[in-house]
Amino acid sequence: MEEKSVFVEYLGDYPLIRVLDFLILGRNMDYSMTEIAKNAGVGWTAFSELWPRLVEKEIVAFTRQIGNAKLYKLNTKNLWVKDLIRMDKTITKIETDKLLEEEEVLA
Repeated sequence: MEEKSVFVEYLGDYPLIRVLDFLILGRNMDYSMTEIAKNAGVGWTAFSELWPRLVEKEIVAFTRQIGNAKLYKLNTKNLWVKDLIRMDKTITKIETDKLLEEEEVLA
């Protein structure tokens, strides 16, 4: 069984959260919609329902087209996305600190 990221653990294991988690982790790369859905572990039906909202709210941005595939990446210029990335870093730090404290107690 695949271990859930801290982001998914905190916010819930939902298709939208898994897509956002994948995009945050790979925010420096661009991906096709198929790659995003597959790597996020989201079925195509659920993905195709949430994707238009991500585009409309400018959470993702079109970067380029290769053949028929349109590539997108997380829109790091979007203020909400910046806060989302900051939140991901914060909760990751909280959980990392907890693990380090547990290791110190066991040592």
